[in-house]
Amino acid sequence: MKKLLSTDHFSVDGTLIEAWASMKSVKPKDGSGEPPAEGAGETRKRTSMAISARTTHMPRLAIRMPGSIAGKGKETKLCFMGHGLMENRHGLLVDACLTLAYGHAERVAALHMIEPRADRPQAITLGADKAYDAEDFANELRSMRVTPHVAQNMSGRSSAIDGRTTRHSGYVISQRIRKRIEEAFGWIKVVAGQHKTRFRGRDRVGWAFTFAAAAYNLVRLPKLMAAPA
Repeated sequence: MKKLLSTDHFSVDGTLIEAWASMKSVKPKDGSGEPPAEGAGETRKRTSMAISARTTHMPRLAIRMPGSIAGKGKETKLCFMGHGLMENRHGLLVDACLTLAYGHAERVAALHMIEPRADRPQAITLGADKAYDAEDFANELRSMRVTPHVAQNMSGRSSAIDGRTTRHSGYVISQRIRKRIEEAFGWIKVVAGQHKTRFRGRDRVGWAFTFAAAAYNLVRLPKLMAAPA
């Protein structure tokens, strides 16, 4: 029997899933009832918007987030955020979940997914992009005996990842392999049709995202099983 999954090295990332919802479901906090304006110069106004009802289940506005479909100069969209945990041996997804789209969602979801796999004697690694370069996130991982192989964000700030981590060859390998999770997200959004969900409510959207992640693994299994050991 082939050992397809790594139990020591993982990567994590998040992607936006456009909601099956209209911008009419959003209104200003001041109660004016005016819909959000379009255009690149309305970022401040958009950030003052609030979901009108069911805030624990409704999608959130996505504004200039990493990987966002609402980048600079583009219209704001209502989105959920899907998260995936990938093992680094063959790039298979070992966990997936869906949350509201907010600033700390990626790091919170990453801790939730990696924690059950950190309960082992030897340390494991977790690769991630610059969005995960935060001191509290790195410290939480280290407390679980997980080495944070996170890309350094040096844009006008100091990184939480220093030479104790980056000097090892394993860090360079993790940074190269972690990008493969984009292949999984690409398949989930394009082939499995999750670029824009057709479900309403976080539970149903989350079920569809997780089901698509499992389907991605199943599609890849025949080729992996046929490959020589």
